[in-house]
Amino acid sequence: MTSEHQMKNLKMVLEYDGAAYYGWQRQAGVRTIQETVEDRILLMTRERVTLIGSGRTDAGVHALRQVANFRTSTRLSEGSLLRGLNSLLPRDVAVKEITEVNEEFHSQYDAKSKVYEYRIFNSPNRTALWRNYCWHVYGQLDLEAMKKAAGMLPGRRDFSSFCASGHESKSMVREIFDCRLDSDGKEMVVFSVEADGFLKYMVRNIVGTIVDVGRSKLSPEGFRRVMEAKDRRKAGPTAPANGLFLVGVKYA
Repeated sequence: MTSEHQMKNLKMVLEYDGAAYYGWQRQAGVRTIQETVEDRILLMTRERVTLIGSGRTDAGVHALRQVANFRTSTRLSEGSLLRGLNSLLPRDVAVKEITEVNEEFHSQYDAKSKVYEYRIFNSPNRTALWRNYCWHVYGQLDLEAMKKAAGMLPGRRDFSSFCASGHESKSMVREIFDCRLDSDGKEMVVFSVEADGFLKYMVRNIVGTIVDVGRSKLSPEGFRRVMEAKDRRKAGPTAPANGLFLVGVKYA
């Protein structure tokens, strides 16, 4: 048995398709990303580890670069672990990087900001390739009005209007550092947002309300009033989970 002083802290970057999973966090009776990866680490190291994620992603949400860390006494190299885990994991979960970090590193508490993207497929015709990775909105959207609404979001404020009911957060205050809405000029619209943290369903509720602006159900100024109301009942619908991607986590 390896002694306690030989424990190391490993940082892992993961990519996953969340369609078949009930979110990140291990829960009884359902398939989750955390449990899936922990079980494969157990197979390789014979150690039951706790994988600490930078944050929870909800059921059906995807990640391009989710960050997690765990402590282990395995003698396997980081390269061997990466290759071995990728051979054991299902095809919809992949390890992109494994590196040893200092003992104090904590993937959740040390995170300075997170970046999410939400993809909207705006077309009268359905998509085959993107069906699991976007919200298909059929009617034409007013992109300029949507951009005006998105431009109101940056800043530090109470985002209660965009938080799911039954939340567990002690504070509704978050700071959005950057926010933009881009179009490929054809059918795909991408909403990007970086913040120091996110409330439950916050991005999806923002997107649902911005789409209401695009549908002319709400004006950009009406969006501002919704944001300032601090009342979830004033906002639009919750956008589907399958359009949401955790793009990355920043630590500096």
